[in-house]
Amino acid sequence: MMKKLYNLLTFLILSAVVYTSCTPDKYDLEKTDIKSEDLVEGIAYTITHDTENPNIVYLTSLMESNYQSLWSHPQGRSQTQKDTLKIAFPGVYKVLFGVNTRGGVVFAADSAEFVIDEFYSGFVDHILWTNLTGGVGHEKTWRLDYGSYGLAAGPLTYCEPQTTWDEWQAGTASIGWAPAWVGNEWIIEEADKDSRMTFSLIDGAEITTHKVTEGVDEEGTFSLDVDNHTITTTDATILRSNNFIANATNWNQNLAILELTENQLMVGVRRTNDEGDYLYVWNFVSDEYAENYVPDDVPDPEPPYDGDANNDLTTTVTVSKTWNIDMDYPYNWFGLDGSALSEVATYGSDPEGFTFTTWTPPYDQAIFESINLSLTKQGDKDGNYELVTADGTVVGNYTIDDSNNIDFGQPLSVFSGVGGWLSFGTSEAENLTNTLRVIVSEKDALGNIEAIWLGMRSADKDEYLALHLKPSSSGGEENPEVALKNIICGSTWKIDSERSYDKTTSWGAEQGPVIFSDYSTWAYNPLPGQHYAAGEADIDYGSMKFELDGTVSVSQHRRIYTYVDETSGETLVRNGSPEDGDILDTDDIVNLNGTWTLDLDNNKLSMSVGVVHPWTCDYMVLDWGDLTIYRIDGEAMLLQALRDPRSGEDAFQMNYVFVPAQ
Repeated sequence: MMKKLYNLLTFLILSAVVYTSCTPDKYDLEKTDIKSEDLVEGIAYTITHDTENPNIVYLTSLMESNYQSLWSHPQGRSQTQKDTLKIAFPGVYKVLFGVNTRGGVVFAADSAEFVIDEFYSGFVDHILWTNLTGGVGHEKTWRLDYGSYGLAAGPLTYCEPQTTWDEWQAGTASIGWAPAWVGNEWIIEEADKDSRMTFSLIDGAEITTHKVTEGVDEEGTFSLDVDNHTITTTDATILRSNNFIANATNWNQNLAILELTENQLMVGVRRTNDEGDYLYVWNFVSDEYAENYVPDDVPDPEPPYDGDANNDLTTTVTVSKTWNIDMDYPYNWFGLDGSALSEVATYGSDPEGFTFTTWTPPYDQAIFESINLSLTKQGDKDGNYELVTADGTVVGNYTIDDSNNIDFGQPLSVFSGVGGWLSFGTSEAENLTNTLRVIVSEKDALGNIEAIWLGMRSADKDEYLALHLKPSSSGGEENPEVALKNIICGSTWKIDSERSYDKTTSWGAEQGPVIFSDYSTWAYNPLPGQHYAAGEADIDYGSMKFELDGTVSVSQHRRIYTYVDETSGETLVRNGSPEDGDILDTDDIVNLNGTWTLDLDNNKLSMSVGVVHPWTCDYMVLDWGDLTIYRIDGEAMLLQALRDPRSGEDAFQMNYVFVPAQ
């Protein structure tokens, strides 16, 4: 018969730290009225077996209710007057009992033992136990998922604090951020790719870990609550980033499980530091799946640019454009998906000059200023070009394919030897010789091209070196501010709760009523009723009309819900989406009149009154009239309102979609 023995001394030291921290300050100078020898089984507490199933064990405190009970048992630690253990495996188990007194925490002098005689499969005969451990008599090893196995984007996902199994399984969970590890290596070190944790059901429910950056190997026990979808560990913790340990106080007790399949495990830990309450969800993949994973044979990722390169490169009022290198930010390297590989620290006009955060790239002002590329459109897919460099002028004809690769018909050298090594010209990659490709475009609020990234595909790496080009100034075009004001004032606008505006991008969807996104790798677009920012379902929030004289009128539908606080008994206003039992206190239309201004230099639209918005999100934004323009055209206005960190959540630009009211 296996013995389950616990190191009492270790527990006393650890528990004294944990439980003393929970002791009220007023007890600190008072004397303890309970002694260790008073906490005897049968007098201070009892351990009893269920009469029908002896594998169910009841721990019951006999102390008065003003003493908080403290238990350490085979399935973890608890602070309840009565606890129930469900133990599947035979063995001798130990329980240590303690209480929180006026003078502090007191534990029994000795732990008590109880015996489980037979194995009871009913407690571990569940698909979740099998998925986690491989089943009774087996063990299963897991590793962090760095985004290499077609399951999670990376090792960490940020979710709303109260996210549950049911929400995740239903696809309604509120995801704040699901970053890829590549480009966000600060989340966790690469060395932790070799960290492992094993859950075993061989003679007990045991967990062992090997943590590379923490520098520890752990052995402990665990329990799985299949009804509430939580996991508790003792004397060991799940794999995690060393950088995040201090951000949470509970890495053991009742951790939320959001996903547990044969191949994937997702475990949530609540953030408790001064950044605010949030859920760190750690993503794991089974060793067996990872070692046998064969990725699908998929084509190379595509950069985000999906426009008509021949039009964008040549056409405004005329069919010819000249492009110059941006002297502030002349070049960068990009992945095949169009993501920048180096982060800019300072720009060419800064005292420090053009630098990246980790190194200083070469920069030659004279060479860069000498370069311009003029393109003139002839047909749908072709035209003429003139390239001026420090070495002279080259002219020729170009063609453009469906992937926006520009074939110049000959090798071109734009510059070479900058800093002794940096060169740029047409690609020498197989099947891409003599080409450059538009990989990213930058647009103003009207959708006009402000800049492009023209990339040279590397012949030996999966990356581009790209120049940042801006069009030369020319006359004869409509003033952008006048054009933008005409669009804004040309319609009455409402929130797109019906999702009539829907655009597909490389990083997700642009669709109403609200967009959460990094505009590079992910997007979250909740429908009304799914998130406080999207508002209630089937509600018309009103409309707004801008005038060319700088006035604006807003018709805002407003609801106020109240509820009774369980603790104080006070009637309070509900911040956020209404909950069951709330009372609709106010339901009216508020008509507001104010002024509005544009600041195109900073891409801002400012209103003296708040923009139309869902009341469920009212408290999340400090100033609903302080808006950042993401895009405005005849179809839609996409305006960003900043979620204020004083709301209890991270600062984030929530992008609201407004469409013309019919």
